[in-house]
Order: sequence, then C-alpha cells, then structure tokens
Amino acid sequence: MSHATEPLQGKHIVLGITGGIAAYKAAVLTRLLVKAGAEVQVIMTPAAREFITPLTLATLSGKGVITEFFTANTGEWHSHVSLGLWADAMVIAPATACTIGKMAHGIADNMLVTSYLSCRAQVFVAPAMDLDMMAHPSTVANIKRLRSYGNIIIEPGEGELASHLVGKGRMAEPEEIADTLRSFFASSGDLAGKHILITAGPTYERIDPVRFIGNFSTGKMGYAIANEAARRGAQVTLVSGPVSGLSAIPGVNVVNVESARQMLAAATEAWKTADVAVLAAAVADYRPEHQADTKIKRETDDVASLPLVQNPDIAATLGAAKRPGQVLVGFALETNNAIEYAIGKLQRKHLDMIVVNSLADAGAGFGVDTNKVAILYADGRPSVNIPLESKCDVAADIINNILAL
Repeated sequence: MSHATEPLQGKHIVLGITGGIAAYKAAVLTRLLVKAGAEVQVIMTPAAREFITPLTLATLSGKGVITEFFTANTGEWHSHVSLGLWADAMVIAPATACTIGKMAHGIADNMLVTSYLSCRAQVFVAPAMDLDMMAHPSTVANIKRLRSYGNIIIEPGEGELASHLVGKGRMAEPEEIADTLRSFFASSGDLAGKHILITAGPTYERIDPVRFIGNFSTGKMGYAIANEAARRGAQVTLVSGPVSGLSAIPGVNVVNVESARQMLAAATEAWKTADVAVLAAAVADYRPEHQADTKIKRETDDVASLPLVQNPDIAATLGAAKRPGQVLVGFALETNNAIEYAIGKLQRKHLDMIVVNSLADAGAGFGVDTNKVAILYADGRPSVNIPLESKCDVAADIINNILAL
C-alpha cells in the first residue's frame, strides 16, 4: 500500500507491551506500523522487559521506550496525560490477564495502565494468555467490562500455546493488528456531514405508577451503532428508551424517553433533518388502554383483565414521511420464520434495509455482547449474512452496509 493511500501514515500510536511470551511479536508489530508511516511510542510494563528488551523496541520505533513514571538517573518525568493527548490510538499487544484486570478496574500501578486511563483516543486490546486463563470467568468478565468501556478487543486465535496446550489464547498476528488499525483509520470520517437518527433500548408502557409492560432489550446494539456512527464523523441523535449500565457516548445527542409515543415524537422530530435512521429499539407493540393514577391494589381493585391498545408504529410512520435521499433502516427480532417476517416488514414499512436476528441463534438477541444478523435490502440486492461477533463489530458492519446504499 502506498503512503498516498495508507491510513496509518502520520498517525500517533501508543503501543503498550505487557509481560507475556507473545511480547516478541510486538517487535514485528512496531516495525509494521513504522513502515506504514506511523509514529510509535512504546510503553512496557516491568514484566515485559523480561521477554523483550527496551533497546530492541527503541531501535525499531526510533523513540525511547517508556517503562517507568520517571527516568531514575535524570529524574525526567513521563507524562501519561501528554501521551493520552498525543495518541491517535492506543494498542495493548500482548495484553495479559493481569493487565486486562487492572485496566478493567482502574488499578493504575504502572505507566501503561495510567496512560490507558488518560487516553482519549480509541484503545485496542489484543489478549494473549493460556487457554484456561482465557476461559476463566474473571478474564471473561474483565474483557466484557473493557468492551463496555468502548475498547476494541482484537480476538486471540486458536493454536498451540506456550504451555504446549492447544486452544484459544494466541495473540492475533501483528499483520492482523496492523490491518485492524488500518481499517479503523480508513473508516474515520466517512460519515462526516451526515445526520443519523438511532433508536435504542426498550420502551416502558405504564400500567400504574410502579408497574409497566416492557421487554428484555438492554440497548447494547443501538448504543454500539451510535458509537460507531459518531466515531466515523456523523452527527448522531440517539433516542434511547430506559437502559442502564451503558456508557455515555462523546459527541452524541441523547434524547431519553420512556414510552413508545414519546419515542415516536422524538424520532419524528429528528427525522426532519436526518439523512439516515436506524431503528434498533425494541418498541412495545401495545400499551394499557388505561393507566391508573395510583398503585393498583389486589385487595381493593378488581382487575380481572388488562385491556391493551396498539402503540403507534414508528418505522411505518417514518417510512411514510421519508423524503428522496433519506435511508431508513429497521430491525427485526424474531423467534421463528425470521427472514419471511423481515421481508414483509421491509416492504410494508417502506424500509430501505432491515437487520434481522433471531432468538433461536445462540449468542444473539437481548442482554448479550454478541450478535448474529442477516441484512436484507428493499432494492433486491443480495442479502448479507454476518456471523456471530461482538455487537461493536456488528455495528461497524451495519454502517458499512448502509454506506453501500
């Protein structure tokens, strides 16, 4: 790839190296990044120096390697804040179970983790450890937590490990890590100037002041799409139903709503100026016909039935108001006949594209960090099947397919 089209040209990369046998691969990764035109500042944990020398990394990067908070013989202070501001991206490769745990819980006892906590740029984490450590519930939970913070996990591969056991835990190859960074920078800014409306989460339809009709949506998929769209330069309006545990997204205008009617009002307003709408929310189809003003008591209130009425159809409403040039994307979560139902929804609601997932697929749907989807188009182009992957990766795939329209 020529420097004229090289996304890594001129980028500032902080490369964090931790104490695992895969640290030797960091030398190759450093060389690949420098050769692509990036500036690389290496930070090593004390344990990493037992596996590869700072001299090797300094020679390859052309910069002095940072291993401590200050240089012992001169007292020169290494500012983690300055590094965090300088970086266009931070990559931690290899990332051991120990460092992943420290990052997940903010234990800043070395220069690498302190710099991570100060970094404003996108952080990539390439785990590397033995298969039993990789599969341990604490590691699984820590990686999940890092994902929830917005970090991108570069999944390890399977193969023979340092223990001579065979399984998942091999750090991704340096070429794959470099290509991940390359793809990240290549896509940055490709939505500049676009206004994207995204709905996310459930809606709650009140029965009385303390009870509601709702669903199990956590909003993770919609928030991942909003984060990806914002990263790529879009002006994002996120209309969010009641969610918890999701981090705020820098630069995203979040409109918090509770009910389907509130979501419709907010979405209709944003649709007036939006170029694209992605309707990822799980909107309740029905609401109680009457909402009690006080808590219903079984001892005194005779509630033999709960009459329901239909909620407004947000997708159909936006589809009917769609102007030439606007793109409307819907979601379909099904338990059976997913593709058949999705095709009907695509046509009936005037969608340009629909993302289909099924609760019948393990790891897809509500409350998980992964998804497996199919993408169907109204213009008849071939459907796209996206295998099980993190919702952050699915979000990127969805945006890429929207751009293809």
